[in-house]
Amino acid sequence: MITVGMNYQVLPGKEEVFENAFRGVLVAMNEMEGHVKSHLYRDVDNAQSYVILSEWNDEEAFQSFIRSERFAQVTNWGKEQILAGRPAHQVYR
Repeated sequence: MITVGMNYQVLPGKEEVFENAFRGVLVAMNEMEGHVKSHLYRDVDNAQSYVILSEWNDEEAFQSFIRSERFAQVTNWGKEQILAGRPAHQVYR
């Protein structure tokens, strides 16, 4: 079992768009083999800072998800100009 922290910095005013997009990502994650559970958290001191903590059976299951066509279909960060920078993912074992 691993936990993945996916850290996102969102552009000001795009918080609701990001949160709604996360709901689509969560649906896609729940369809993936090896996904256990995921939660979105928002930094109380920085409204544009979010982390998704996601549990997976193993790292390969997570990597398969982020390389999948399904993930590409539900992530429109670039098209919607939502993120202030590249997401940072951290795997916790």
